Amino acid sequence: MRTTGQSHDGDRRPSREASPLVAIEDEPEPRLLADPPLAGPLSEGRVFIQYRAENLRVLPVFGAGALSVSPRVGHVHVTIDDAPWHFVDSGGETIVVVGLPPGEHQVLIELADPTHRVIDRSLIRFRVPERMSAENH
Repeated sequence: MRTTGQSHDGDRRPSREASPLVAIEDEPEPRLLADPPLAGPLSEGRVFIQYRAENLRVLPVFGAGALSVSPRVGHVHVTIDDAPWHFVDSGGETIVVVGLPPGEHQVLIELADPTHRVIDRSLIRFRVPERMSAENH
């Protein structure tokens, strides 16, 4: 039988990184990492942007009381093409945007704390191609 955290040769090694169930002292600053849109869906006019946060769990937790939660929690703001509004995502899943016209576009993803203070951001620029009609195939 193997004990968690114990290697075969008896050396103690951590079985995982920090647990989401235990407070972390001196947490490193959160970071947002975002990829360009997935090529396959983009070629069909659908924008799928994968992202992840480091040192922050993306969860639907809001308000000043959540600032003291450890490990840290937050969400993302998503702004399309410099719109005067944004939407909030707290699921941590792929961002999906459909219905953009062909041409140049950008999506601003902002990592925010539970009070909506922006911590980090990533600007993704891309081109939605012209859609080919069935007659052009």
